Amino acid sequence: MPRKAELTSADLNDIRQSALGAADPLGVAADLAGAVESGRLADPRDAGLALTLAAEIAESRTKLDAALRYVERALEAYEKRDDSQVAAARALRARILFRVGRESEAIAELEPLRPLLTEYPDAAAYITSALVVAGRGREAEQWLTEAVQRALAERGAAEPASADDAGLLFFLLQQRHRLRHALGLPHDTHDNLAERLESKLAGATARTAEPAGDLLFWSQAEFGRMVARWPALTEAYGATWDEHRARLESELFRLTGAGRTDLALLPGSVTGLAAHAGTDGDPASAESRAGYANRLAAGTAKIGWPPERNAACWCGSGLKYKKCCLPRSRG
Repeated sequence: MPRKAELTSADLNDIRQSALGAADPLGVAADLAGAVESGRLADPRDAGLALTLAAEIAESRTKLDAALRYVERALEAYEKRDDSQVAAARALRARILFRVGRESEAIAELEPLRPLLTEYPDAAAYITSALVVAGRGREAEQWLTEAVQRALAERGAAEPASADDAGLLFFLLQQRHRLRHALGLPHDTHDNLAERLESKLAGATARTAEPAGDLLFWSQAEFGRMVARWPALTEAYGATWDEHRARLESELFRLTGAGRTDLALLPGSVTGLAAHAGTDGDPASAESRAGYANRLAAGTAKIGWPPERNAACWCGSGLKYKKCCLPRSRG
């Protein structure tokens, strides 16, 4: 990733989406910190955000000492601000503290954030993931349950008519529902509400939305067939199979950081996509690919992620995960 003379807020957003798949993500993190030090941010108020992003990148590469330094500098840069970015940075610091074995400090950082679950959806994902990383999944579920109950009480008795109408409540319900699924807990009324709202949202967007991150996975052989038949799809899936795998690994890790715990890859095939599109459809269109991904997601032929470090890699290369796709995004 080339070094820019000045980093805008849009640049920071682009880096957040692409840094983990970069050739040298730690170099990207160092450049972000350097941009803060040298005044290369177009908006100096982005200093805390840039340093938080550097911390996330370093954490993803298991450079935890560097990650902790970056996030503590981020909190210093935020000074007296009190908003979702600050809460997210504090939860990130707690997550890193858990990972380096400083549990009491991590809990002390997290506890004051507990009431903020109903205020800041971005921070809610970080708070939840911090507890999950620490093996405190049931505690995270309890915190989210309390937050859902508060949000429902604030709305009154009426059930939301749509995901948009539910707002923050929908986000909390999703977080809780996915976590409970990962913990093997039975459905309750809140889970049922989450599924109803998700169904309404899917119905409203099925014809226009492309899957976030598009977790369709093309094996090496299918990737070659796909590119030969629809060359334009290299823009969506990567120019090479290596790039395709790196994009997927980076997206999966990003979703994990956002609190997702039920992740899986959807193995696609040229024949399957063409059959889904039918004779009148365009298999390469975003609509066809989204529909195909949704169909695969509803089936059982999925590849769970992540595998154990010493287990066979999810991509089917035959190599161990730690020697294959894991280093593509986090080392």
